[in-house]
Amino acid sequence: MANHVEIRENKLDLEKITSNVTSPSCGAVSVFIGTTRDNFDGKRFVNRLETNGKWKKLAMEHRIGLVPVTEASIIIAISSPHRKESLDAVQYAIDTVKAIVPVWKKEIYEDESSQWKENKECYWKSS
Repeated sequence: MANHVEIRENKLDLEKITSNVTSPSCGAVSVFIGTTRDNFDGKRFVNRLETNGKWKKLAMEHRIGLVPVTEASIIIAISSPHRKESLDAVQYAIDTVKAIVPVWKKEIYEDESSQWKENKECYWKSS
């Protein structure tokens, strides 16, 4: 099976995503789940809008649209023969997504104010 990458508007399914990378030849599947938090820079908000060859399979899904607090906005699952390689690959994958994918989010605060934000890590911010 090929690697799997998807952008969706509905709730992310961890079991479906991890089944894309599970392999009889691998003893490790590492998963990163980025969840929507309820604050940033001291402001509370109610909603948020939104490799290196040592691993065997990768599955990644990123959610767009209205993402309720505590729900996953991104899930990355990677399998490898050993846990260190899959954990390192998950770190590389999330860092790369944050740097190259132009994801903007709208934070809506309790006082009904809101603010659009881009990834702090995006490469074009340093340009």
